[in-house]
Amino acid sequence: MSTGRKLVFAVFAVVLGLCIGSVVVAAETLKVGIVLPLTGEQAKFGEIEKRSFEMAAEEINGKGGVNGKKLELLFEDDTGKPDVGRSAVEKLISREKVPVLTGGYSSSVTAAATAVAQQFKVPFMVTTGSADKITESGYDYVFRINPPASEYPAAVVTFLEQVVKPKTAVILYENSLFGQSSSKSFEEDCQKLKIDVVAKEGYHKGAVDFKPLLTKVKSLNPDLVYMVSYVMDASLLMRQAKELDLNPKLFIGGGAGFTLPEFHKNAGDAAEYVFSAALWVETAPYPGAREYFDKYAKKYKEDTEYHGAEAYASLYVVADALKRAKTITPKDVRDALATTDMKTAFGPVKFVSYDKKTQQNKIPTFLVQWQKGSLETVWPKGVADKKFIFPVPKWNERK
Repeated sequence: MSTGRKLVFAVFAVVLGLCIGSVVVAAETLKVGIVLPLTGEQAKFGEIEKRSFEMAAEEINGKGGVNGKKLELLFEDDTGKPDVGRSAVEKLISREKVPVLTGGYSSSVTAAATAVAQQFKVPFMVTTGSADKITESGYDYVFRINPPASEYPAAVVTFLEQVVKPKTAVILYENSLFGQSSSKSFEEDCQKLKIDVVAKEGYHKGAVDFKPLLTKVKSLNPDLVYMVSYVMDASLLMRQAKELDLNPKLFIGGGAGFTLPEFHKNAGDAAEYVFSAALWVETAPYPGAREYFDKYAKKYKEDTEYHGAEAYASLYVVADALKRAKTITPKDVRDALATTDMKTAFGPVKFVSYDKKTQQNKIPTFLVQWQKGSLETVWPKGVADKKFIFPVPKWNERK
């Protein structure tokens, strides 16, 4: 053999050895790509979900992983921006070769990210992004564990129907995909309950002065003010409602920012008695729900809520699919996800198709209320841990 051919052969052998070595290393773990807002305005949501993903991974890996292999979580920061979310998914698919994706917080980012996953045919198990269109686009590689935005107020609706019985309502919402979807569905709920929506107003996120908008609401004197907002806007809306002495029979948040501990920290006593839709409570009769809540509180010295529970359960669902998949390829993992039927700390998970939705999980929702600085479950009665406070006292009647 000539010297040149020997050199070529040697180089080829080294390259082949490196390739085989990389395959062996990759085979030691199962990669899971996770897209979350870890910086920017939505970072608090990303933090609670990242912590919960990591808690689930520690538990799963501590029990031997998935078929003897440990999960390796690869987080990408979408910064709360759709274009960044798209790039994050492209990176995880093309560079990291992940066989499955999860995460997805804001609806606008999730819609963009899932479109990329569908294009590349890599399964994306959505954790939070709730705009109805995400599971109404006919994507066969997109699944969602949490309810669509139109189903968030299910418990709110029964509470209004059986307890409050309001005649008029105002709907305020962030002019985003999530806000638009949620406000539209709640307006339809009001029509069914024969509640007159006297105003429906969108606003741009990050506003610093809601007083002109709230002054208009006050002039309408509605029984109910329903708000779809992230945490900073939710806090400011309530502080300024108090300053203006806006006194409807009750304020209700459409989930999102109204359930985070930061809402009460930022709104102060203006948060008291505010109701909110919630997708999960630790008192729900789900296996591991209370244990997850207590473990999170002990580890991080603060409470968790439904966003964290979604993330925690999401990784268990992904791990279950990886365990059942014929091979660790996107196609086989996708097929395993499609046949998921399990109980989690977030609730039962089974992906079904109904109305325009495909591969969508269906679970009940809850109503919570801020009482003395704590978020209490008040409806439905079967899972309530505190009695709801209604009628809500006016600002000047509160101690």
